Amino acid sequence: MEKKVSVIIPAFNEEKNIANVINKAKKCKYVQEIIVVNNKSTDNTEKIAKNEGARVVECNSQGKGYAMEEGVRSAKNEVLVFLDADIADYTEDVVDRLIKPIIEKEIDFVKATFDREGGRITELVAKPLLKIVFPSMQAYQQPLSGMIAGKKSCFEKVEFEKDYGVDIGLLLDMSKKHVTIQEAYLGTLKNVSKDWRALEKMSTEVMKAILKRKE
Repeated sequence: MEKKVSVIIPAFNEEKNIANVINKAKKCKYVQEIIVVNNKSTDNTEKIAKNEGARVVECNSQGKGYAMEEGVRSAKNEVLVFLDADIADYTEDVVDRLIKPIIEKEIDFVKATFDREGGRITELVAKPLLKIVFPSMQAYQQPLSGMIAGKKSCFEKVEFEKDYGVDIGLLLDMSKKHVTIQEAYLGTLKNVSKDWRALEKMSTEVMKAILKRKE
């Protein structure tokens, strides 16, 4: 497997944390490029990312899925890593953990698993619905995780939902394509909890992505 990695960081108004994420990505010796996909930010995300040596790509369609797609199109390497821009406590070897199954075992797609508090939509929406619709997918501890890695050739064959359903959609599509999938443990992470009033919209989009893929 070619040991050249592109790290893609979709970002919307992440000026407080973007430098931290970029510098964590730099710790991996295989990382050849770091792409920050600026998703209509109105703060200093773009300026800070450039100052830290990242290549900034503009995505003018609002939504994580749009930004992830733009990142895939822009990446030069076959091994791609996606990192969420709002997580402050990634380990120093976060990229190494995600790419290890790909580099060493030719795994096609890697989904992060981690310890965290909360996960309301994961535990109350995604996992129960997967249990009913896709029982074989119950094994994945964090089906909504946005920290993933995989081969560019695989990402080019699946659909990117444009909203909060993007991460579960990618996992289900990869499974349907019969690519090899493995989880990678990232330790304990502190995700930023959304206001409860945003949960209905997020839950609906996750459910739509799951039910859309029901045969």
